[in-house]
Amino acid sequence: MTPLRIAFAAALAAAAAAPAGADELRIGFLNTTTGQGAFIGKFLENGWKLGLEHAGWAKDGDRLGGAPTRIFYGDDQSRPDVGIREVDKMIKSDKVHLIAGQLWSHVLMATQKPIFDAKVMLISTNAGPSPLAGELCNPLFVAAGAQNDLVAEATGELVNRDGVKTVMGLAPNYQAGKDYLGGFERAYKGRMIDKVMFKVAETDYQAEFAQVRARKPEAIVIFAPGAMGVAFMKQWQASGLKDQVKLYSIFSIDYMTLPAIGEAAVGAVEASYWNPENPLPANRRFVKDYLARFGHMPSFPSAANYDAVGMIARAMQATKGNTGDMAAVARQMRTTAQETIRGNLRFNVNGFFIQPYWETKVVAGPDGKPTIKGGSVIFERADSFTDKCPADKRT
Repeated sequence: MTPLRIAFAAALAAAAAAPAGADELRIGFLNTTTGQGAFIGKFLENGWKLGLEHAGWAKDGDRLGGAPTRIFYGDDQSRPDVGIREVDKMIKSDKVHLIAGQLWSHVLMATQKPIFDAKVMLISTNAGPSPLAGELCNPLFVAAGAQNDLVAEATGELVNRDGVKTVMGLAPNYQAGKDYLGGFERAYKGRMIDKVMFKVAETDYQAEFAQVRARKPEAIVIFAPGAMGVAFMKQWQASGLKDQVKLYSIFSIDYMTLPAIGEAAVGAVEASYWNPENPLPANRRFVKDYLARFGHMPSFPSAANYDAVGMIARAMQATKGNTGDMAAVARQMRTTAQETIRGNLRFNVNGFFIQPYWETKVVAGPDGKPTIKGGSVIFERADSFTDKCPADKRT
């Protein structure tokens, strides 16, 4: 039995042994289920639900890590104001102890303060904005995914290896876009000749392409998640720039967008904290069961959400289901090695994983359809904001 399955089995054993009066754990799951970001949100939800299934939770009242658990779902519509409204309901009406989810960095930045002010624990299963790694770090916070800047720093290392001398950066104008271009610039040793910030949910990139033609960089680095990435890649293919300028993408070409992008993605190289071909038995089981249940390959947010459930189950087991002290639950999680489908990982003092970042490449599969191949580890290190996290907020 794999370590992850042993951990889940232990959580189930604890559930069976827990007293009938064990505290109820109430979890709010904030996601994006309507609007342009909804199809990304589906990958978060699928990973979360498969994690619950593997942990033995099927319905409200079932036990997670020994604690009878209820889950409340909210849709932020990719909007900070809506996210705040949903969080307010979860805290005041649903009386949650923990809020998970959080697809978008700008929504997370808007909702983190009311969550922490209410002494509610927060597990981000996707977004990893730099302020929460630094000056706004909080002992009630844990990230199951990655700190935004690190995958961009890994991309910078890939570009360095290729000897690229000049680069233009393109990203949507919100927290994650700024983090990704900042992280890339931090690691890149060549000359960043321009950073172009386009509007969130952009669908027409002709103006950006004109700037690329005018500046003539050797390469561009693009962060365009979800539908933005699909539109960008299709227009990039048609623009004729593909044969003139190298392209490096950050979270723009993955198993969420690959079916829609198609052959235009072949040859693309990315860095990722999740390798779909990681040979760990736990990862193989996750991919196999995800495919069987949902009919498509998982992506990196699916992996992070799946791992988040196991983290919660183990922490509740270790703290004997004490929902009255979520700071202790967060502390247990942040100070204990986590058996994940990415490997045995430890947290930095700010609640972000120290984990490997992999090189991945889109290739034509045996059936001719594009597929993502995992490569070697680029690096494994902590994020760049540890020193900015106040000493009294560290774990």
